[in-house]
Amino acid sequence: MPSHLHPWPNERIRSFRRALLEFFQQRQRDLPWRDAPWRDTPTPYGTLVSEIMLQQTRVETVVPYYLRWMKRFPDPETLAAADDEEVLRMWQGLGYYSRARNLLKAVREVVTEYGGEMPRDRAQLEGLPGVGPYTAGAVASIAFGEPEPAVDGNVRRVLARLMDDPVPKPGTLERWARGLVDPHRPGDFNQALMELGAMVCTPRSPSCSSCPVSTHCEALAKGTVEERPAPKTRRAIPRLVEAVAVMVRTPTGGRPEPEVLLLRRPATGLLARMWGCPGREVVGGDDPARVAWELARELLAGEIVDGAADRSLAPGESVCEERAEGPETPTELPSVEHVFSHRKVTYRPYRFLVEEADAPLGDAPFADSPNLRWVSFGELGGVPLPVAQLRILDSVRGAEADGPP
Repeated sequence: MPSHLHPWPNERIRSFRRALLEFFQQRQRDLPWRDAPWRDTPTPYGTLVSEIMLQQTRVETVVPYYLRWMKRFPDPETLAAADDEEVLRMWQGLGYYSRARNLLKAVREVVTEYGGEMPRDRAQLEGLPGVGPYTAGAVASIAFGEPEPAVDGNVRRVLARLMDDPVPKPGTLERWARGLVDPHRPGDFNQALMELGAMVCTPRSPSCSSCPVSTHCEALAKGTVEERPAPKTRRAIPRLVEAVAVMVRTPTGGRPEPEVLLLRRPATGLLARMWGCPGREVVGGDDPARVAWELARELLAGEIVDGAADRSLAPGESVCEERAEGPETPTELPSVEHVFSHRKVTYRPYRFLVEEADAPLGDAPFADSPNLRWVSFGELGGVPLPVAQLRILDSVRGAEADGPP
């Protein structure tokens, strides 16, 4: 909204802008996606990449990923032409992989619909896959100088304290941010608000004594800074256990190093299109080793365990009792825990050694499946793998180095 519709008088708004922009000029962090005399001027594409990466991820984590990404995909055309798996691999370790998939979709749309030029209109930006109101406002203001607000978590906290509002509504935040944004330096202003929230107006123990806009803060005047905004009620995160069948094919004359069987996840849902060792949720009181064994047997068409492939284990029967002799007994590997945004998963991996005699047709029954393949240890670096799977495979390599059980 225009500044004259903001509850503050115009002179107070101008005073707030001056103080905040001076703070930004003096204390902004040197980040590779920001304009500086010693680096190339950031492109609108680079701004989009940085803003997508920064969603739910700390700045210090993003910096090396951004630098690698821009070196490999320096412009929209290069990214649009890239293989989907390579894009996921470049994102590997950053988490929230839907961001990478949406970024790829958005940039391909920019190339096909806008001739490779990022749209500057906020509505058009919001029409791109994975681009919401905040990201659209950030790109429009930072890359194009459009007087658009950009309200992320840091800005929400700053505005809630300025207003002394425990639970500010999205519409209220949007109106306040739009009324405050500097029309001459909107990109710097929005980044300054973000920096203020990240460096000074922090969730806990804010540095009010060094805040450049403390005289404008209603919460500080009323002694309610620590209570603003009111903490959200946290829902309990469900905990799941997943048995993982780590099937390792031993070397032969034609295969100088071990191979591991990887499964590609479906095109939608959690970790979509990522690769990893096959897994299955453990329900109730089921034995994780049993679940992993049955999964391995199904995948290898019953050939993984001689003499036991034609039946499931009886309830309570131990895998080790069924397979007490030889290296085919599965080896339990260290558990791996990983917290997603909406669930906590404990992975219980078990290693199965697959001899040539166990799978005489080699890649069958996987030859016709694009979602199952044997990958040598040396080739794992070229496959997009989630962090938890990387940890599991690290333990597998360690077990292989120690020799068979």
